[in-house]
Amino acid sequence: MDKIIDSYKKLPLGNICDANDKGGAMDSGIKPVDPACKMAGPAFTVKAGPADNVAIHKAIYEAPAGSVLVVDAGGFGRGHFGEIMALACMQRGIAGLVIDGAVRDANDIQEFGFPVFSRGLNPGGTQKEIVGISGQPIICGGLLVAAGDMIVGDRDGVVVVSKEKIETVLEKAMAIAAKEEKVLQMLREGKTTIEIYQFSKLMSNK
Repeated sequence: MDKIIDSYKKLPLGNICDANDKGGAMDSGIKPVDPACKMAGPAFTVKAGPADNVAIHKAIYEAPAGSVLVVDAGGFGRGHFGEIMALACMQRGIAGLVIDGAVRDANDIQEFGFPVFSRGLNPGGTQKEIVGISGQPIICGGLLVAAGDMIVGDRDGVVVVSKEKIETVLEKAMAIAAKEEKVLQMLREGKTTIEIYQFSKLMSNK
């Protein structure tokens, strides 16, 4: 699995989406705290209370090392995740966090280098009362996410690949990336995208 994860991290998200039947992208509201971060790993899913983060604390110590925590926190709200939890994740070997909700301590998270993708930032504190649910299918960023799905994130956003298709999509995405390298080389040699993709035939029919 480590080789598969490393390969996913090297690919542009667009190539992964194209290989995934042009799907799997979370909505554009889910953005990285640090645009320079890259993240990939199997999902560990969490359903948290809308203003409560006990479920996330619990998940940090339930999730296997290398997992990406994927949290449905009800969209915007208080800062469900911050500096202390980021360091706790790093100590546990968690690969990153995707949360449909808000986080805080953005500067500290960025300095740590821990990948966090959220719907926004909010300095407000949370309650500590709802245990929540982990390991069950959730909705995050407008997509259904199940435990074990591949989660890949970079500056463009977050992509989900169902666990049944992880190897197939990776193989297709690598082929697409190789093809695009050839296209880039042809552009450097002076060809146009209209020539390369043979759009002239389409245009002549208009």
